[in-house]
This record gives sequence, C-alpha cells and structure tokens, in this order.
Amino acid sequence: MTRRGLLIILSSPSGAGKSTLAGRLRAWDATLQFSVSATTRPARDGEVDGKDYFFVEVPDFQAQVADGGMLEHARVFGNYYGSPKAPVQTAIESGRDVLFDIDWQGAQQISNSALQEHVLSIFILPPSIAELHRRLVNRGQDAPDVIEGRMQKSWDEISHWDGYDYVIVNDDLDATEQQLKTIISAERLRRSQQPQLMDHVRDLQSQFGERT
Repeated sequence: MTRRGLLIILSSPSGAGKSTLAGRLRAWDATLQFSVSATTRPARDGEVDGKDYFFVEVPDFQAQVADGGMLEHARVFGNYYGSPKAPVQTAIESGRDVLFDIDWQGAQQISNSALQEHVLSIFILPPSIAELHRRLVNRGQDAPDVIEGRMQKSWDEISHWDGYDYVIVNDDLDATEQQLKTIISAERLRRSQQPQLMDHVRDLQSQFGERT
C-alpha cells in the first residue's frame, strides 16, 4: 500500500450541486467508492442488499450502534440510517477512498469518530439564494411545497459551513469540479496518509550511514 484512503465527505443544501459533483468525481477516478448505508426500512422494488443499502432489522442496527459499529447514524421518519464502520475501515486501509454524501450532522459524527484522521470534509455553497431556488425549480423533481421546504431547511444547513475543512462556492460547475480534484489530490499526499514514508526516510538515513 502506497497510501491510506480518505473518507471524503460532501455536504451542501439541496440544489447546490453536490450529487452532480459526486458523480463527476467518480467519473474522474473510478476507484472512488460510495459508502453504502445501513437502514431499517424495507427494501423497495429493485433495490439490492449490499449495493443500494444494507437492510437490517432494528435490533441489529441498534446493536451495531452500541458496539461502535456505525460511523454516523440518525433516525428519519421512523427508520434508522447509518454508515457501517467496518467496510469503510477496510477500504481506507487498502488505500481506497470512500465518498460520503451526507448532511452536517452525519459529517460531524464521522469527523469525531475513530477514523477522524482520515476525514476530508468539503461543504458546497450556492452563489446566491435566488440561484439555489432556480436550480431546485429547474431540475423538476419536486412539487412547489417540497421546494419551499428544502429552501427553509437550507438556512440551517448553510449555517454549519464553518465545521468543514474546505468550503467551495459552486458558481461554475466545471471550476468547482476542478477545485475538488485539486483538494483531493493534495490531501492524498498528506503525511498521515502515506504510511510508507517512515520506512523510506529510514532507508535514506541508512544510505547516509553507508557513506561514512
């Protein structure tokens, strides 16, 4: 292994471009893998266990939380959702980066977890509230009342911008994509991500000794 993997967290209010940017990152580097969440809700038609979600029963989910097996978790509309720790730890120890598309609460939990030294958190801001609303309307996925709900929620999400390692204003999708690539490429070279460096330095020191 030449390096350890990163836990790359992308967060933003709905409509800021996070999902599009995550897709572009995976197209740029096919080794990037999405974290597969666990959930206690029933599987929907077409969903595959272990690919879309890990579908588990409530007692099993709660036991994993109690044992420290979830990097982050939350209860949403009566169902539990969370990010299992074991597959993420296996990935980063194998030098593979794991991509998380989560909100600020999940990001905070992961940043305070046992794997925090490998976390790279990035928050995506819209250029303006008017532009955020325009994007939500233009993507044509939600009814007007749902869009209004997302707009109201966006203020709370934006207020947590300062809890992230990097913050990018997405006023140009191509430029933001390039900034994300630059950040990830640099963070992969972080000293803590390169376990082989110590052995290399020792080898260099031994070479100096051989010269005397």
